[in-house]
Amino acid sequence: MLLSALKLSLLVAGLSTLCVALAGTCVGWLLARHRFRGREWVDALLHLPLVLPPTVTGYYLIVLLGRRGLLGEALFSLGGVSIPFTWVACVIAASVMAFPLMLHSARVAFEELDSRHELVAASLGHGRLSTFCRVVLPLARRGLIAGVVLAFARALGEFGATLMLAGNLPGRTQTLPLAIYEAIVTGEERAALLLVLLLTAVSLVVIVSAGRLGRSAR
Repeated sequence: MLLSALKLSLLVAGLSTLCVALAGTCVGWLLARHRFRGREWVDALLHLPLVLPPTVTGYYLIVLLGRRGLLGEALFSLGGVSIPFTWVACVIAASVMAFPLMLHSARVAFEELDSRHELVAASLGHGRLSTFCRVVLPLARRGLIAGVVLAFARALGEFGATLMLAGNLPGRTQTLPLAIYEAIVTGEERAALLLVLLLTAVSLVVIVSAGRLGRSAR
């Protein structure tokens, strides 16, 4: 049980971090470099998972992706796809909860860049995509890496939204935090302690790494 929970947690954290890194970087760039009506409201909406209880976020995911949800019903009717109580649900829940951390890091990283670098690149014949890939991303890399690290840690420790959307099925949707919860409930104190220490160690490494990256990026 512990090994399967560890494998699933690493898989979920890895896949969700990949999704969040791509989406957070793009949206962070959009919010940092483009002005449009309602921009701050969009930013606030995307940061809601940071302040809402995870169970509330999980409830919204059920309303959206549940068998009778706004999108879930269409997915099931058209292709027989059911997301709840699958490992995909774990990835989605972890991604939603980790996304605001990546978004915030990316937006701050892009806002702190000197726009003159982009003007120089444009004057040398680079297009927008080339400038973004060759100039902007390398200059913002430390902030982006810090966001990726924080997103991975958040995805690895996700509990509430995952429990709501994916349930707690051993071998299928039971991640490390859910395994800790079950171990405590069933009185398996040694297993719970081992998992708690493991997650604590990983969290400490992540916090220290993110702090160093943040300081070096200044």
